Amino acid sequence: MSTIEVFFLAIIQGLTEFLPISSSAHLILPSQILGWQDQGLGFDVAVHVGSLLAVCLYFRKEVGSMFCAWLVTFNKEQRSAADVESQFNGTLAWWILFATIPAALFGFFGKDLIEEYLRSALVIAITTIGFGLLLGFADIKAKQNVTLEKLGLKGALMIGFAQALALIPGTSRSGITMTIGLMLGLSRESAARFSFLLSIPLIAMAGGYLTLKLVTDAQVVDWNVLLLGSFLAFVSAYACIHFFLILVDKLGMLPFVIYRLILGAVLLFFVL
Repeated sequence: MSTIEVFFLAIIQGLTEFLPISSSAHLILPSQILGWQDQGLGFDVAVHVGSLLAVCLYFRKEVGSMFCAWLVTFNKEQRSAADVESQFNGTLAWWILFATIPAALFGFFGKDLIEEYLRSALVIAITTIGFGLLLGFADIKAKQNVTLEKLGLKGALMIGFAQALALIPGTSRSGITMTIGLMLGLSRESAARFSFLLSIPLIAMAGGYLTLKLVTDAQVVDWNVLLLGSFLAFVSAYACIHFFLILVDKLGMLPFVIYRLILGAVLLFFVL
């Protein structure tokens, strides 16, 4: 990979991992327009690691509190003695773990089917437009009167099943999980926050799987490229999370919906 390719693809991956605009749509455009080759397994691992470090660092207080509270849930005496906030953090940790299961199962059993039939530019263009319209509908109709504490396991699982759909290229993991969160009545910030926290175990599993494939693969690894890609993905993902949470309540989802419609139209142009 050239330095330009590394800069462009790593920054795009870091940004689109958490914005509701579909990372796969952005990563296929360079190959369609510029004729770039697939970035390879090692680069995929690097940008996943960078994105994971960014979301864990940004939500370090929440993640730390949730992890400690989750450990307490295994001790009945400590659990009953914990304060309300600690009890909810433990419950939230369980919700996130349970909500990760559908995507993990769908990815494990449906990976080959997705790779063979759903990674075309036409599919990505259609899902980019279709799920973009769904996001716009959810944002307009959202009541935003349900707190994260009232989401419940059922609501968390609904968002988890939606996350499984994001394995279809062009859907956008953050986009579809925020869409369902809004439909369940969460505020834009709460829907985004839950979506970001929900990404942690999934990105960790995907990165672990890709790392295992990389270790067992015989291909030569350019560590300079991987380190640069991981760093750039980390910086862009961290900045993306920070500014998105600040701006989402002010701007809503409409700018991202419009962007997805334009992006999908551009992809359709190149396909057709």
